[in-house]
Amino acid sequence: EVQLVESGGELVQPGGSLRLSCAASGFTISNVAMSWVRQAPGKGLEWVSRINGGGHSKYVDSVKGRFTISRDNAENTVYLQMNSLKPEDTAIYYCNSRSYWGQGTQVTVSS
Repeated sequence: EVQLVESGGELVQPGGSLRLSCAASGFTISNVAMSWVRQAPGKGLEWVSRINGGGHSKYVDSVKGRFTISRDNAENTVYLQMNSLKPEDTAIYYCNSRSYWGQGTQVTVSS
């Protein structure tokens, strides 16, 4: 059974940092693309970042220079390091691979 389990979301002040984790099971992440997608309150899904099987990464313009996607093949886990967080980063963050989605983790940026 394929599962994606996100963790690491919490309340953080503007300018702070968080690291989200997405633990995968039922398949190997090393040879597939993995993405982070978010949904802000009252808004639709927004693609945030992607890392492909070759390790190449891409980001939405609004997070470039602040967020870093990475993966640990030994742990079968993908990470999203988020620095210099802004209130507009507040959202539920989902891990995605092909048709599989995690349950999401809430990130709230507020003072």
